[in-house]
Amino acid sequence: MSESYKFKLVFKDRLGIVHDIATLMMKHRLNIKAMEVEQVNGFAKISIEIESDGQKLSNDKLLNLFSLLPKIDSQNVVRSLPHEKRERWFRTVFDAMSEGVISVNADGIVNTVNKVACRILGMSYHTIVGRHVAEISFKECILQECIEKRIPLRRRKSVLTGTGRIYFYGSAEPICDSEGRLVGAVLLMKNLKEVKEMVDAVSGPLEICFDDIIGESSEMVSLKNFARKVSTMGTILSINGESGTGKELFARAIHFESGRTGPFVPVNCAALPEQLIESELFGYVDGAFTGAQKKGKQGLFESAGKGTIFLDEIGDMPAGLQAKILRVLQDGCVRRIGGFEEIPVDARVVTATNKNLKEMVEKGEFREDLFYRINVLTIQIPPLKERLCDLPLLVNSFLQRFNRKLGKEDQIITSEALEKLRQYDWPGNVRELQNVIERAAILSDGIEIRSEAVRLSSNGVFDSKDRSIENSFPSGKSLKQIMSDYEVNILLEALNSTASIRKAAFKLGLSHTALLKKISKYQITNGNNSCHWNILVPTD
Repeated sequence: MSESYKFKLVFKDRLGIVHDIATLMMKHRLNIKAMEVEQVNGFAKISIEIESDGQKLSNDKLLNLFSLLPKIDSQNVVRSLPHEKRERWFRTVFDAMSEGVISVNADGIVNTVNKVACRILGMSYHTIVGRHVAEISFKECILQECIEKRIPLRRRKSVLTGTGRIYFYGSAEPICDSEGRLVGAVLLMKNLKEVKEMVDAVSGPLEICFDDIIGESSEMVSLKNFARKVSTMGTILSINGESGTGKELFARAIHFESGRTGPFVPVNCAALPEQLIESELFGYVDGAFTGAQKKGKQGLFESAGKGTIFLDEIGDMPAGLQAKILRVLQDGCVRRIGGFEEIPVDARVVTATNKNLKEMVEKGEFREDLFYRINVLTIQIPPLKERLCDLPLLVNSFLQRFNRKLGKEDQIITSEALEKLRQYDWPGNVRELQNVIERAAILSDGIEIRSEAVRLSSNGVFDSKDRSIENSFPSGKSLKQIMSDYEVNILLEALNSTASIRKAAFKLGLSHTALLKKISKYQITNGNNSCHWNILVPTD
């Protein structure tokens, strides 16, 4: 039985080294099993594996033998040759791939397969390699068809294994050499269950981190540093700021930075009808009310688990519900509607409002005890008009996003247009700026965004400098447009003369839900701490 020995030899580079080694091996009846030569900085590094023909040799004896070679600098015993290290590295990378991989030669014989493919097929490496691909369990093999037709193929397939049927998506590609001759084919296999999980992951809301929040002004840098510092704490956090400043963006970044394992669950307290908000937040038991689901339903506090529940527009929460929220925050438990069981909740609570809650407390419109409970840590986001130095960054970011969305060449904004944006007071803040830039990107056919494409709005009507011909003459409007404008004015008057959406709805003789639908239809928003309502785009 032959034995093999591996060495690394270093010579001062010269002609005939390989010949001298081969002659020496032949003289002592030793066989060269593998040899690699590398030339580096005047030296020849030779990795060699030799085997004896039945004779047992020691490493020391072979090292002494190599020392007889001319101009040898050093010789050492090694455990593996470079090609063996490369092969192990490629095999490690190959097996670490998320897709299954099988390759065949031009005759359809499997020469490579990774662990994922073995798992999908329910077979071991040694039962696959060396066999013809047609002998492998799945029928109508894509690889065989790929070799025969010499074209790429993509197909959904299934295979029956010992643990059941597995569905996968297969993508086969022919492999050709530099002269275009077919030398084989490779198949990538993706378990469809994993594909579905990946689709579900990317189709959900994107995670936001603090680096995604645009702003290099001193106020924003300090704010992000503070938010990052408190994000890992479990304390209740209150985010204050005008409408459109990015309160939810901060809340999502805080959740991401916190490392909490549960989901981020946003709740718009102003958008949920009063009769539904309690059941949505706390859930209900079976038979709690007419129309309740069988077996009941868990509320959003429970759904948040070990994540974050974001109570947006908490200033619009009904007075009766404020007491129940306070109890959850104090006791860390919820009780479903119609139930008696106290269910522990571990979600971190982050609240947000664009209203002055302290003034609401003084007027008796918000519970004082809840106000102090949610104001343990407070983040105050500045309005856009107080950080206009961030305007160019925001504009460029929005332009890039909308250009990709619209399939346009990258646009730039002129200095005149940028100055026009700086002169505006931005009642709708960053959200309004985003709308203005999207409109400008759509209206501009060229690369430049000029001043005339920047349409600013005030109470839903374009300013006088930006009015188009059809908007400047009332008779040019249809009856539907005139009635819409009239309805908007009535809605704005009601919203700006009352303290909440519910009170405005009562004044108009509408339900809370009906008013919310109209606010959404006309894109009405309140843009500053004085609760001034307006709309960001003109009505149709």
